[in-house]
Amino acid sequence: MTEERKPATIWYSRGSIPTPLGLSAQLGLYDKEFSADGITIKSLQDSDNPSELASHFEHNLPDSFRLGGAVQPIWARAKGRDTRVIGISWIDEYQVILALPESGIVTPRDLKGRKLGLPKQPANADGVDVSRAEALRGLLVALETEGLGYKDAEWIDVSARVNAVTEPDTPVRRGAPHRYTALVHALVRGEVDAIYVKDVRGAEVAHLLDARVVLNMGFHPDRWVRVNNCTPRPLTVNTLTLQQHPDLVRRFLGSIASVDSWARRNPGQALTHIARETNWAESWVRFAYGDKLHEKLGVGLNDEGLTALAQFKQYLLDWKFIQRDFALDEWIDPAPLRSLGLA
Repeated sequence: MTEERKPATIWYSRGSIPTPLGLSAQLGLYDKEFSADGITIKSLQDSDNPSELASHFEHNLPDSFRLGGAVQPIWARAKGRDTRVIGISWIDEYQVILALPESGIVTPRDLKGRKLGLPKQPANADGVDVSRAEALRGLLVALETEGLGYKDAEWIDVSARVNAVTEPDTPVRRGAPHRYTALVHALVRGEVDAIYVKDVRGAEVAHLLDARVVLNMGFHPDRWVRVNNCTPRPLTVNTLTLQQHPDLVRRFLGSIASVDSWARRNPGQALTHIARETNWAESWVRFAYGDKLHEKLGVGLNDEGLTALAQFKQYLLDWKFIQRDFALDEWIDPAPLRSLGLA
């Protein structure tokens, strides 16, 4: 297909977690790749325009790439947003079920009949409660590991605190409230008996509370247990961009893919860059993502990643976080990876 006139701007968006997309930006690979084309590369997180910022959830900006949690892109696709998955990143992270020591909860079997906290966010532009989706998934899986189910526990909605203390600004998160403030208050007050937390913020909460880890899901040997919003993470692009500018998509993807070999050669620098972008201390990043994080920064479309994405999509459908199903194979396009010899 003959390419049309090149776009003036390419947008990219990433979650507030380690991603090869974010590392590629820090290393200046996009600017280096596209400077001669006269194309401006912009991070969605640097925008002050609410309609542009909404694209992190809606993926409605033309010529944009997104790499982050799976809830939003699956939700957008189910609504009819015309995107394609051109890669999957899988970076295992700290995911646990926490309870206070005095609760008497030691194993997932002890969750039976107990009050499990589910965050409930106010209605917002994205229209899907990501925190609730990942917490419900984590708690359900914890129950399932002991042959239990949804009806074996009591579920308590925990509304987000309106005046919660905000976290400092970072390149990917501007003054957002700490995501676990309301859940921690509910746990300490005895309103709930157990909660799901993840990443560095979850690890900090566990440490602060001296909480008991009822189940460590993030590095569980069973991949099914680890499947959640951020495992796996789809890399998506607008379908029209892929159709009109396949070479630009290939080159952008190539910059992302090149981070894998760079990080393997430079593990210390990779950790430093990730800590800088997420605004988390290197020691916490290492704790939450493991000593082999620098070996997990590739993108691909292997069978395990695709199966996990299908499983997570089905979960969102079953629990009505999305209202309409769609064919996963029609959402996946391996051509850009194949053009790089990576699929």
